[in-house]
Amino acid sequence: MKRVWKISDVAQAEVLVHRSSAKLKIKATPLPSLTRASNSRFKREIYSPTRSLCPNAFPNIIGLFTDKLSPWDLKAREDLRHKVSQLRDELLVNVDDSDGIIQVLEEKGISLFTIYSDGSALVELLNQLRSWPQLSLEVFNWRRKQAKSSIPMTAEEFAKGITIAGRNKNVDIAIEYFTEAANKRIKTASTYNALMGAYMVNGFSEKCQSVFRDFKREVNCSPTIVTYNILISVFGRLMLVDHMEATFCEIKDLNLSPNISTYNNLIAGYVTAWMWDSMENTYNTMKAGPVKPDINTNLLMLRGYAHCGKLEKMEEIYELVKDYVNDKEIPLIRAMICAYCKSSATNRVKKIEDLVRLIPKTEYRSWLNVHLIRVYAQEDFVKEMENSIDEAFKNKTAVITVGVMRSIISSYFRCNSVDKLANFVQRAEHGGWRICRSLYHCKMVMYGSQKRLEEMESVLNEMEKHNLKCTKKTFAIMLQAYSAGGHIDKVEQVIGMMCKHGYGFSSNLLRS
Repeated sequence: MKRVWKISDVAQAEVLVHRSSAKLKIKATPLPSLTRASNSRFKREIYSPTRSLCPNAFPNIIGLFTDKLSPWDLKAREDLRHKVSQLRDELLVNVDDSDGIIQVLEEKGISLFTIYSDGSALVELLNQLRSWPQLSLEVFNWRRKQAKSSIPMTAEEFAKGITIAGRNKNVDIAIEYFTEAANKRIKTASTYNALMGAYMVNGFSEKCQSVFRDFKREVNCSPTIVTYNILISVFGRLMLVDHMEATFCEIKDLNLSPNISTYNNLIAGYVTAWMWDSMENTYNTMKAGPVKPDINTNLLMLRGYAHCGKLEKMEEIYELVKDYVNDKEIPLIRAMICAYCKSSATNRVKKIEDLVRLIPKTEYRSWLNVHLIRVYAQEDFVKEMENSIDEAFKNKTAVITVGVMRSIISSYFRCNSVDKLANFVQRAEHGGWRICRSLYHCKMVMYGSQKRLEEMESVLNEMEKHNLKCTKKTFAIMLQAYSAGGHIDKVEQVIGMMCKHGYGFSSNLLRS
């Protein structure tokens, strides 16, 4: 579930949007540690009295992206992107040459960053280099060194560097960047939020809280909606739903406007905690309110409905994001297949096969293949079942679940395919699959029904090799086979063996 927990592009944009000049007067009450025992104290502290806030202390993030830009602003933005993309392309040509990168930056970067002294050029460049995190760090470090003798770095530039370091799983470097910014008296909401985000994506929830406590004690800047979005995500990851909901309530008390990231993080937390009603209620609130669901919201709901087995709603959401999911969200396709596998939906095999065709061969997952084996077995699609079994052997997948093995056995039995069952059992023995007595009993029953008594008797030797002793059921199968074939002497021998093993004999065994 990686998508559930990564910071969305919108959230990262928010980190850079809010300036340190926007201040909230929030009581510096430390957030308690993440333990359920501290829940009541957490709620008391998070609702502690605060001074009145100006509702417009921060712009609504939705407004930032929906307000129409003037033709001049649009032209300026496109001009910036064009210039930066040219620099990006030259950097990518030298991606494996550190000296070449520095040369390009010195020849083309200095002039560009001088023109855009507000840091927007570097931020845009790092955005365009998102798929090359190591190159992004090289560019950022060059800018740090270059800033010592030219234009100082801005808070937005430092925040972007901290974010990149966190995304690159290098928290120590993120801390180094934050400390450097602080030493230069650049402590803003954007740098604090970036460091909290770096801790969050790397699983350091306690350190994230610690930064939040420091943030609330700051005089020159205060937490923003981004800050609380990060906290909601942290609590959601830990399934501390009460903490998550208390944080959301504080957002309202502070007159901060929840944005798309706020609601998406709430839904992600509910999905992780398997709280389907709360997930759905939040989604309905979004649809009825000013902050409408986006593509990420629908992807979260698709996963949630798949996990809880609400297939009709899952299919409704899938229709909204079908093209995107088919192209970029293979894990969600797997989740939908799994939902169909666990259901008794009409035409589930067709729906499953339609989805399976969307998954590249390189995306093979053993657990999913086992689900397919079981579904095909339950539906008596023997050919498809055997294709999935072949796939499992090819990828050295060993099925160790008794339920799956019994589904395979039952399918062969219903289709009266004893030779195919015998071949499967042999492969399963050598492939390390779960060996159970039912495999051999089924073979005996089918051999007996076809009057292939010698082969039925040979199954006893196979059982002995795997230390599977004869049970009352084993003898009952032989009794029925010999009785149906009129082999009275064999029947008497089996009755004698049953008595020897202490099972006794009843005439009902011959009719069962």
